[in-house]
Formats: sequence, C-alpha cells, structure tokens
Amino acid sequence: MAREKPEAAAEAEATPELSYREQLDFLNPIAQPLASRKLTRKLLKCIRKATKQKQIRRGVKEVQKFINKGEKGITVLAGDTLPIDVYCHIPIMCEDRSLPYAYVPSKTDLGAAAGSKRPTCVIMIKPHEEYQEAYDECLEEVSALPLPL
Repeated sequence: MAREKPEAAAEAEATPELSYREQLDFLNPIAQPLASRKLTRKLLKCIRKATKQKQIRRGVKEVQKFINKGEKGITVLAGDTLPIDVYCHIPIMCEDRSLPYAYVPSKTDLGAAAGSKRPTCVIMIKPHEEYQEAYDECLEEVSALPLPL
C-alpha cells in the first residue's frame, strides 16, 4: 500500500471520511453499548478539550493501569478494533469498578480527537474544571446507556 503511485496515495487522503452510518459496518460483535451519533460527537469534543488539559489516558496498557489504580473517568472504546482480544477485558474492568464506558464507531476518529495521527482503541477522559460541563453531560448520557447482558 505504501509503495503505490504517489497520485493514488494523494487521492486516498483526499477521499472524505466515512460517515457514522458507514462506520457502523465495521463494528465488532462486542461493541455494546454503542454511542449514538450525537453522543459520539460530544465524546470526541470532550476528548479534544481533555487533551488540551492533558487529562486523558490513551491506549490499552495505560488505561488498564489507571483503572487498576482506581482512577475515575469515562472510558471510550473504539468499536472497529480487531482482534477483539486486544481490549475485550477493559469493559469488564469498568463494570467491576462502576466506571461508565461506551463504544464509538472509529478508532481513527478516537486517535484524531486525542491529537494524534495514530488510531487508538481506548481512551479514558478524566474530569477537570476547565471542561466540567461537557464532561458531566457526557457522563450523564454514557451512564444512561444500557449495559450489555
């Protein structure tokens, strides 16, 4: 893929991002509870604000470490991560510690919201007074999502 013609690479970058509906086609079977389109936008916006304040935990290893330490926050997982084995234990850890979590359709969007060109499959948003209102709104909506059986 990296050795294709330069114009093909430029064309691939110029193509518009997938819509929310198109991203749903790539979800893995465990992506429940899935955030709605509106909630996904709110979560990504909250992640951008948290990134500016350096109040996020990014990646499976880091999020897992801080969940074990008892840190509070909203855990956001990417629904299109494969293989599932990489992060399938995170929702269980969140449920055991009564932490709210939700899936968003795209790991690329999740990484971009965190200010990275690299996709990421898990982010934890920590509360902070700079964006408390947005955080509380997201927390309320994520907590209202029905947990999978």
